[in-house]
Amino acid sequence: MQIYPAIDIKDGKAVRLTQGRFDDVTVFYDDPADAAKQWIDVGASYIHMVDLDGARYGRSFITDVIRAIRAKYDVPIQTGGGVRSLDDVAERISAGVSRVIIGTAAVKDPELVKEAVRLYGDRIAVGVDAKNGFVAVSGWEEVSDVSAAELCLKMKGYGVKTVIYTDISKDGMMSGPNTASTRELIERTGLDIIASGGISSMEDIQNVADIGSAGVIIGRALYNGTLDLKEVIDRFG
Repeated sequence: MQIYPAIDIKDGKAVRLTQGRFDDVTVFYDDPADAAKQWIDVGASYIHMVDLDGARYGRSFITDVIRAIRAKYDVPIQTGGGVRSLDDVAERISAGVSRVIIGTAAVKDPELVKEAVRLYGDRIAVGVDAKNGFVAVSGWEEVSDVSAAELCLKMKGYGVKTVIYTDISKDGMMSGPNTASTRELIERTGLDIIASGGISSMEDIQNVADIGSAGVIIGRALYNGTLDLKEVIDRFG
């Protein structure tokens, strides 16, 4: 199972939100490259990076951050937030990312995903962020009438193989992931589902491993020291 330490970026800084609320922000690093260094130094083999401002406002704010990290470290990065066009996808790939995550546009402009997969294949993933089972978009500030399972199956039909699934109610709460919903998506879709949101213990990680998750994203628990990334990688990576 792939372990993804998360670097969420707002106003150019590495931060964490609570349940996606932009009025509940904790800054952990003024320079996101410092966060990347910390995780890479203890063995991270893949970084998950989210452009929070991009997700909210619909355009990229982190291309320079990606380039700066890739210039220093030869580590794969998957990134989402603010990817609304093929130009956005191309820009992030040219900046050096290995995988681009399309979230809001998967609901509002699904043909974009179809074309992106045609052009870039497995380098395209979809972010499915759910609230009460329905997909939230635009930086989680709007909830659609599309269910998580419905969106995943539609994206599978377009050739998507990887989905990052987040239960918003769990994100940043240190209360454990929504294992039941994650398992349901894995079983119903057969996709590679990366679990995200609420991971706070080795038991949480074991639980998502046991249901067949392709990976797990860990955020706040690493930044506040509840989980030690080296120990996590040694056990699960």
